[in-house]
Amino acid sequence: MTNNRAFAELMAFQRQTEALAGVAGRLGWDQETMMPPGAAEQRGEEMAAMEGVMHARRTDPRIADWLAAADPADAAGQRAVALIARSYARTTKVPSDLAQELARVTSTAQGIWARARAEEKVADFLPTLGQVIALRRQEAECLAQGGDLYDALMDDYEPGATAEVMGAMFDRMRPRLVALRGAVLEKAPPAAIQGHFAKEAQLALSREVAGVYGYDFSRGRIDLAVHPFSSGGGNDSRITTRVVESDPFNCIYSTIHEVGHSSYELNIDQAYLMTPLGSGVSMGVHESQSRIYENQIGRGPGFTAHLYGLMAARFGDMGVGSADGFYRAINRVQPGFIRTEADEVHYNLHIMMRFDLERALVRGDLAVGDLEAAWNDRFAADFGVQVDRPAHGMLQDVHWSVGLFGYFPTYTLGNVYAGCLFQALNAAVPGVEAQLAAGDCSGAVGWLRENVQRHGGLRTPEATIAHACGFAPSEGPLLDYLEAKFGALYGL
Repeated sequence: MTNNRAFAELMAFQRQTEALAGVAGRLGWDQETMMPPGAAEQRGEEMAAMEGVMHARRTDPRIADWLAAADPADAAGQRAVALIARSYARTTKVPSDLAQELARVTSTAQGIWARARAEEKVADFLPTLGQVIALRRQEAECLAQGGDLYDALMDDYEPGATAEVMGAMFDRMRPRLVALRGAVLEKAPPAAIQGHFAKEAQLALSREVAGVYGYDFSRGRIDLAVHPFSSGGGNDSRITTRVVESDPFNCIYSTIHEVGHSSYELNIDQAYLMTPLGSGVSMGVHESQSRIYENQIGRGPGFTAHLYGLMAARFGDMGVGSADGFYRAINRVQPGFIRTEADEVHYNLHIMMRFDLERALVRGDLAVGDLEAAWNDRFAADFGVQVDRPAHGMLQDVHWSVGLFGYFPTYTLGNVYAGCLFQALNAAVPGVEAQLAAGDCSGAVGWLRENVQRHGGLRTPEATIAHACGFAPSEGPLLDYLEAKFGALYGL
């Protein structure tokens, strides 16, 4: 067998694995959008069966032989081989029966969490959460092989990241964030928008806004879900949003956030389709796209001026009087319970809290039965507000029900990356705010497409951001951006 033949056979095998992963992803999308609730147990068995097939493929002994013999001719091929080797090394450490049980339990756990959240019953969710944590700990023990369990789980979402490095970054960020929050909250808040915003009008507006950002509806769609998410890749990447009729920003900015995720997938070079390079390189880089779409672009003075016109045409007077008042209302800083609705000043403090809690859960330092009290105590300490009900507390996020331990820190890492990208974007695209005010996102999203999105998994996460920005990423640009923006808004 020649080296080229080994590489060709490896990539052909991987293509089928990627196709099956897409099918499994579609099952997950259906579960959270269309599936009747009575099908939950059956869907759990279906997901377990799919995981069994996927695990068998990812641990096929032929992969080791192909990897040893493959000699790709270019950087893309070399990177593909490296990613397959990484997946093979990790997957072979986890027994198939454990992988299948994780798939089954986390599939059914999502529905149990959703019901507990709707009924405000933490006790109904805790046994299942304990089961999920126990299984993820078993998986982490297989992967870590004596190392840190939380690091082993985080590596699924941000390869190479460690709790020590992330914790040190959070420690550097916290003082400036807390100081900024304190200074802002001493000032009188701007007026909030007022009115009733009908569901169908919000959904129509969300589709229009997605179109302004260039979302490709021929390869995507928008549906409703309890917790907004993006699903899929290649030429089929779908998003969901949610509607609160008293708060249209919930729907609009959930949509924009998920459009950022989905656009990353849809804009990857078609040459990488159904290869290891054909999806986002990490969740931190993924979140950089959703967060820069949502915040630096979507909450900036340019785009909010355009959005004000769209909303005034649909909903009439909103009690803010002008585009400037609307911009201030969108960027209103106030302590709130819900992470996904948090302003830019508070958002990363939500993540830091979850990082500490879930690391304690994984390491066995916090019992599942003590989680609600620990959450409520920490929230009161960090935000100065007492949690009023479980849906505003530990039941608000879907992540733990589906086993995504180690995922939360990638949100702040994504914000850090977004701060770097926005600095580079402004240097590369003069007058971008004026373009956005005219409803033209092509300069901003085009720069992101060319410099980040189209490259998919070609480079490591940090190298992806450094290549786009021309400098190594750090938290400095994000903190400088936040202080400048909110300093101007609040006259600090």
